[in-house]
Amino acid sequence: MAKNQYPKIQAYLAHLGVASRRKIEDLIRAKKVQVNGVLAEIGQRVKPAEDVLVVDGRKIEPTPAQPIYILLDKPVGYVSTTSDEEGRKTVLDLVNTKERVYPVGRLDIDSEGLMILTNDGDFAFKMTHPSSNIKKIYHVLLLGVPSTLALNHLKRGVKLGGQYVQPDQVNILRHEDGLSPQQSKNTWLEIALHEGQNRQVRKMMRRIGYQVLRLQRTAMGPFNLDMLEGKTSLILNKKQVIEIFSS
Repeated sequence: MAKNQYPKIQAYLAHLGVASRRKIEDLIRAKKVQVNGVLAEIGQRVKPAEDVLVVDGRKIEPTPAQPIYILLDKPVGYVSTTSDEEGRKTVLDLVNTKERVYPVGRLDIDSEGLMILTNDGDFAFKMTHPSSNIKKIYHVLLLGVPSTLALNHLKRGVKLGGQYVQPDQVNILRHEDGLSPQQSKNTWLEIALHEGQNRQVRKMMRRIGYQVLRLQRTAMGPFNLDMLEGKTSLILNKKQVIEIFSS
């Protein structure tokens, strides 16, 4: 793995649920974070499988003795964090576990669908790092019927934050209520991405001129909503996760 593909320390520790990125940066400034016995610096990159990280005197284990993986169907109205300064409901309010878990990636408060909560840092890193090419599938309800020109623009890639972002695939799923394109007011699209910028799908739709009415993530790599069989959450163990990846 190239050096710049390793995670920055504040991002990695935040992924492990140690604290927020901002809090980690504060701890680094306070000289309370070490990497292999040396004081850490903000922005330095770490090797999750090799480096020994210590935060405020506590060794951080990337893979716990009892790893847990929770598939969750997040409803609208919950934030994808372990706590919220504004007092909003978080995804942890939806699960019942004694283990300290944290989200693998995020969905914004207005979006719904598949999330994974875990205490396995290595797993979280592999699921979220771009080098892993983990495909995420979204179902998006748009206001209106997108034109061929707009869909082609989306398929070629749109410019977000100074760089082009291209979906892996774009398909029209159906027109709302089963009506024809001429009669329907709204359209469901299926979009696959292997990237994960903040509110990326909504921004992409805005760039081609369409408003998102509903956004649901249906799959992350080999994990999908169908596995929950209509339940809000499903707990998996390490063996099950390995079997899912190898199937």
